[in-house]
Amino acid sequence: MTSSAAFINAIEVVNAPDELISDTAMAVLPLAETSGLSEAAYQVMYRLNVGGPSIGPASDTLGRQWDNDGQYVQPKDAAQDVSVPTSTIQYPDTYPASKLVAPTLVYASAAHMADTGVANANFNVTWKLDVNPAFGYFVRLFFADIVSKSTNDLYFNVYINGGKAISGLDLSTITGELKAPYYKDFVVNSPIATDKLSIQIGPMGEDTGRVDALLNGVEVLKMSNSVGSLDGEFGVDGREVDDGSGTRKVVAAIGFALMFGAFAGLAAMVMKWYKRPQDWEHRNSFSSWLLPIHTGQSFNNSKGSRSGYTFSSTGGLGRFFSFAEMNEATKNFDDSAIIGVGGFGNVYVGVIDDGTKVAIKRGNPQSEQGINEFNTEIQMLSKLRHRHLVSLIGYCDENEEMILVYEYMHNGPFRDHVYGGSTELPTLSWKQRLEICIGAARGLHYLHTGTAQGIIHRDVKTTNILLDENFVAKVADFGLSKDGPGMDQLHVSTAVKGSFGYLDPEYFRCQQLTDKSDVYSFGVVLLETLCARAPIDPQLPREQVSLAEWGMQWKRKGLIEKIMDPKLVGKVNEESLAKFAETAEKCLAEFGSDRISMGDVLWNLEYALQMQEANPPEGAAEGDEGGDDDRDASIVTTSSASSGIHNVPDASTTSANELFPQLAEMKGR
Repeated sequence: MTSSAAFINAIEVVNAPDELISDTAMAVLPLAETSGLSEAAYQVMYRLNVGGPSIGPASDTLGRQWDNDGQYVQPKDAAQDVSVPTSTIQYPDTYPASKLVAPTLVYASAAHMADTGVANANFNVTWKLDVNPAFGYFVRLFFADIVSKSTNDLYFNVYINGGKAISGLDLSTITGELKAPYYKDFVVNSPIATDKLSIQIGPMGEDTGRVDALLNGVEVLKMSNSVGSLDGEFGVDGREVDDGSGTRKVVAAIGFALMFGAFAGLAAMVMKWYKRPQDWEHRNSFSSWLLPIHTGQSFNNSKGSRSGYTFSSTGGLGRFFSFAEMNEATKNFDDSAIIGVGGFGNVYVGVIDDGTKVAIKRGNPQSEQGINEFNTEIQMLSKLRHRHLVSLIGYCDENEEMILVYEYMHNGPFRDHVYGGSTELPTLSWKQRLEICIGAARGLHYLHTGTAQGIIHRDVKTTNILLDENFVAKVADFGLSKDGPGMDQLHVSTAVKGSFGYLDPEYFRCQQLTDKSDVYSFGVVLLETLCARAPIDPQLPREQVSLAEWGMQWKRKGLIEKIMDPKLVGKVNEESLAKFAETAEKCLAEFGSDRISMGDVLWNLEYALQMQEANPPEGAAEGDEGGDDDRDASIVTTSSASSGIHNVPDASTTSANELFPQLAEMKGR
């Protein structure tokens, strides 16, 4: 029309730090990581200070308005508001949360589950927000544990539009302390034929442990559609919204509707497989496959040095070390520095920079199995960060070497402190053993639930649970790990691998791997913790060779205390022991469907620890040794139990074909 006119009323330029909208987030329905968010345009729909008063522009770090959430809570009496002084909110270095993302006032107030007097306390608190179902939305949720009295006490689930967005959120483990800010980003399409966006928090639904959940703040931004519009079906150039085949990465990543969600997930997996290097299984030069996996770039396969090239923290591999630095750190890989040996090669203790101790894993170029394990470990560690997982510091890719550098775990493997280590090592108290098992369970629970598909460790054992200088447990060695089953799958079909004595019998029979296979292995770890002996000891009588079978025989008799470590006798609370043994039994069920989840394991162990702390028997002080040996006289014990496992092949690098004859010879499995 010739009489039409375009006009603008005002222009406002504001500070927009990079962290206001990250480039990646978790898409929900289906749950998967998506990227390219910086390409979209956004419109603020809601900024809610949950559990607290409205926050005006004068009190916000960037002049924003935050409204009270009261009108959106359903039902009203399900939530209880709580607040603390802003001075108590701590911003830890371990998990930086910029004050530009949200003002401290947001973290200083929250809504948590109210005591409604209902018989079943496992209800959810819900916030329902009006949205336009034609658009996608960026959702940022803010958390700070201002209700707990101690760390590692609060675990809860978060749901968006009925789908589980976060499972078992453990704020104190992520941030390292209480009252510490944390936020999580999501991208979501409103469900078809509805104009509501729902956000829910609720307990994990366990029978034991604390029942509570909280939320501190909500930010919802409308995302531009496939033609870059925030208003309608047409862009400024007249293009119509693409209703299924749009080219924008964000829209393609999150999907347009639930019917296309499964297809999008399948297509992503197919493309990932299609783009793999053609000789990905057979390359025998470390440097030939390492870099493309993580950078998405193509490098020449050079044998020269790449010193000076440093990966960003998002690249996953961290710092680059030259081979000369590795030589200096290990004194030319001196044999006296070896602290571990595996199918990949040797592990050395080294010193870098200003005296920092590290563990250096040097791959053996002649070991195909080692290359495969390194490949898997790099892929896993590039996307895993957790207090109870051993951290990767950096790598060396030079002169056809492949070396990984990890944080040094001062107290070594858990196994050495329970049995099999130096007799000079002090005995761990029952409380210490429980805390170590809880830490390992936290790490495994994160593996199983921290990504969209979950990750199955596949080699859980006491030598892969390492202890730092404070005896904090961290799970290590991800060389055999597998991504969990995808959508509409119940298991991962794969060859049998793992360590002898820890193998899930169902996985062994059917070659069908699930996260319950890790649960079975952890059940064996629990028995090792209690009984202080190896999982397999061929030197013992036939009925005692397998710790899992022997331990469950005594559990079914109700006499598990008869086979416990004699150094613990008289120092373990009866209720604590009963809960611990019950947990081991539930882990070791013959069929995976009958086993509890790692979340259940974690709650049960926390309960066992609470029972021990509430009523410790006399003489249960940490560091106490000795104790009467109250084991049944018919039970044979041997001082070689700790070394007996070395007489059995380590199945961590053993194929299914090799394992079958071994188990057939045992006759007890």
